Amino acid sequence: MRGKKGSMRLLFIVMFASIFIALLWNSVPAIKEAVHLVLDPTAGSLLNWNITYGMMLLVLIISLVIILFQKYGTDQETLRQIKKEQKIAREEMKKYKHDPEKLLEFNKKQMEKMPQIFSITMRPLVYTFVPLVLFFRWFSDFFSAPGMESFRFFGLLSWFWFYLIFSIIFSSVFRKVLKVA
Repeated sequence: MRGKKGSMRLLFIVMFASIFIALLWNSVPAIKEAVHLVLDPTAGSLLNWNITYGMMLLVLIISLVIILFQKYGTDQETLRQIKKEQKIAREEMKKYKHDPEKLLEFNKKQMEKMPQIFSITMRPLVYTFVPLVLFFRWFSDFFSAPGMESFRFFGLLSWFWFYLIFSIIFSSVFRKVLKVA
C-alpha cells in the first residue's frame, strides 16, 4: 500500500510542477527559451514544411510516445484481469437489474477496484505530463505568432481541437494495434 501512496504522491508532484511550469512560461524567460531552442528547429520545421501534415505527424508521434509509455509503464496483465472482472460484474448487474441489493453489491465490488486501476494507469503520466504541457505551451506560442493567429486547420479547427481530435483517433488506433489494456 505504501508504494501506491508514493506513486500517487509523485504523480501529484509532477502535475503541480507541470502547472507551475505552464504558469511561469511568460514570466521566467529561461523556460520558454529552452523549450523554443529545442522545438523550433524540430517540431517548428515540420510545421513550416507543411502545417497540416506537419501537425498531423507531430500529433501522431506524441500519441505514439504516450501509448508506448502506457503499454510499457503499466502492468498490462493486471489491467486486463481487472477489466475482465469488471465485464463479468457488468453482465451480472444486467441479470439483477431489478434487485437493488445485488446491484449495490456488484457496484461496491467495482468501486473497490477503481483506486487500483487509477494507480496503475496514472503512472505513465509521471513521464509524459511535463513534456505534454511544454508542447502545448509551445503550440500556443507557434499558433499565436503574427500571421498564424487566425489559422484554422481545414478552415475551421484551431490547433487545440485539431490536436485533440487527431490524438483521440491515433491513440485509439495505437491502442488496438499495440494491444494496450
